[in-house]
Amino acid sequence: MATMKQIADVAGVSQATVSRVINDGPKVGYATRQRVQNIIKELNYRPNANARALATSRSDTIGVVVADLYEPFFAALAHSVDIVARKNGTQILISGGTFGEQAEQKAIDTLLGHRCDAMIVHSKTLADKVLIDLAAAVPGFVLINRFIPEIAGRCVWLDNRAGGRLMAQYMIRQGHRKFAVISSDFPIEDPVHRIEGIRDALSAANIELPDMNIEYGAPNQEGGEAAIQNLLSKGANFTAVLAYNDAMASGAMSTLMDHDIGVPEHVSVIGYDDIILAKYCRPKLTTLRYPIELMASKATDLALQYAKGIVPANNITFKFQPTIVKRDSVATI
Repeated sequence: MATMKQIADVAGVSQATVSRVINDGPKVGYATRQRVQNIIKELNYRPNANARALATSRSDTIGVVVADLYEPFFAALAHSVDIVARKNGTQILISGGTFGEQAEQKAIDTLLGHRCDAMIVHSKTLADKVLIDLAAAVPGFVLINRFIPEIAGRCVWLDNRAGGRLMAQYMIRQGHRKFAVISSDFPIEDPVHRIEGIRDALSAANIELPDMNIEYGAPNQEGGEAAIQNLLSKGANFTAVLAYNDAMASGAMSTLMDHDIGVPEHVSVIGYDDIILAKYCRPKLTTLRYPIELMASKATDLALQYAKGIVPANNITFKFQPTIVKRDSVATI
């Protein structure tokens, strides 16, 4: 691969001039700029991203912090960011934070070290103040899937309490009155808000949700399996299962059918997220669509605007709403 010195030697200019051309700097004549750019193309020169960042305090890179790229939800988030980034001539740098305060901080520090122009952060465990300070320090900082009032204009988030209400209300309209809830045991706000929404809807319909009918587990298929096993072992009485996400819902359905409990003939199940799994499990899963692709696209546009100094008008909200996707796992009784 060609070096900056080789480009300078061929063009008959200094390395400083080549650097100014690469970084679109001033004080380079039109003819010289064209000659250097042509030589760069001919020699297939690729600038070193880290060196460019040090020289310009910019990297033309959008940083993305996600919890787990293995999960379809976060893969969809990153993919949507990448689509918008490419349209704007930038690249993305992904840093994994898992669901832990230290891991999230380390992931953010990695992006700060690369001088990312914009940053889209999925953080569930860092304190509000830490994220507020980051928003003040990083011009293109945007928080996704979380709302902090002090930086409301930088938050792209889903109303999870409304989602909990929606899934319970849908089951109530199908005639269900005996509910079980399987939720995530991760110490984050999403499961709390969803259960609050579920309780809102059930209370409005004068339906009781006994504490014994709520089980917590890992937000995956194994967690859903274990949660249903526990409910069955306790003798919990229910005709409808409200699951934290589609993975838990599919694990629950499999376990119910292993116990000769038909879905939806005997027990109806509803999920949350509408990941690709929901379309292909059997029966196909009724769920709430989490518009993460739309949210990630909006977050990317917003981050790029902030990085350029373009601030949205006051009182604009970036709150998204889940919607019901009706399939085959819910029956009317």
